[in-house]
Amino acid sequence: MQTYDRPFIQKWINAGNRTCPRTHQVLSHTVLTPNHLIREMIEQWSKNQGVELSNTVQYIDEEGLNQADRDHFLCLLKKMSSTLSDQKTAAKELRMLTKKHPCFRVLFCDSVDAIPQLLKPICGSDSLSSVHPDLQEDVITTLLNISIHDNNKKLVAETPMVIPLLMRALRSGTIETRSNAAATLFTLSALDSNKEIIGKSGALKPLIDLLEEGHPLAMKDVASAIFNICVMHENKARAVKEGAVRVILTKIKNEVHVDELLAILALLSSHQRAIHEMGDLGAVASLLRIIRESSCERNKENCVAILQTICLHDRSKLKEIREEENSHKTISELAQSGTSRAKRKASGILERLNRVVNITHTA
Repeated sequence: MQTYDRPFIQKWINAGNRTCPRTHQVLSHTVLTPNHLIREMIEQWSKNQGVELSNTVQYIDEEGLNQADRDHFLCLLKKMSSTLSDQKTAAKELRMLTKKHPCFRVLFCDSVDAIPQLLKPICGSDSLSSVHPDLQEDVITTLLNISIHDNNKKLVAETPMVIPLLMRALRSGTIETRSNAAATLFTLSALDSNKEIIGKSGALKPLIDLLEEGHPLAMKDVASAIFNICVMHENKARAVKEGAVRVILTKIKNEVHVDELLAILALLSSHQRAIHEMGDLGAVASLLRIIRESSCERNKENCVAILQTICLHDRSKLKEIREEENSHKTISELAQSGTSRAKRKASGILERLNRVVNITHTA
């Protein structure tokens, strides 16, 4: 766990970043948790040094909103029901305001009609392909911006039209629209209740399809969304059913976003059908190659964890690992030099290999 000064990490997240600034790992959620221990240590140090520590911390936005801002906000929402020209102008300004001024995100909490008004221009047609692409992009991106605010997450996800529109946006529009639709699902899925809503809605299917399509600009957002949604056990089964294992393994074999996709594969490895598919699709050879060639300790750890689970369910895969051991000592080396978790998993595989050898000799 990393600790940051809250205003700076909030600014990092508000800018649309969904990775840890230090480790660059994908965040499982963007809900900030106060580190009271560090705060107490700072207060104690300040007291000992005679330094006065301010008790006031600005968490949202230093500017605040006056009545003119609120009136302008309502005017922009009203324009979303006007002519196409007005809609495009209003959507572009709402996108800018909710990006640069977090207080405007808060305004969407104040009215149950605000989100439906925002989405009205792209709700009227059966297909988003008939909506002007710039208008669609600005509306979806605004939805992403307001979803970053923690108090909006539940409201946004539970607004009936939101998830279906995001699913449609994943399939059409500019690549930025599709990527931002995925990013919105990632942001919303920080709440467990939203994970359930998103999973039941069928949103994993278009996410996996977009992952398979493999556009570079969308891959990270899509992978982040799939990972977050699949933290909930019921959604793992849905992802496997929609072909996630095949798509992910294909990308990994092609060395595309290996870090993020291995994390998803490790998450799915607790599902039995996923393990069987991994074995059938040649995952063992790919995972062993990554352990052998990668310099990333987290990737090695994920690979060996998946391999151990595969071996527990399918003893025939031990043959590939034994051949790898004979040629490269891959698992043995990891048992000596990996992270503590990797060492434990690697040692478990080696013990299983030895048991099978001893049983064979006894027979």
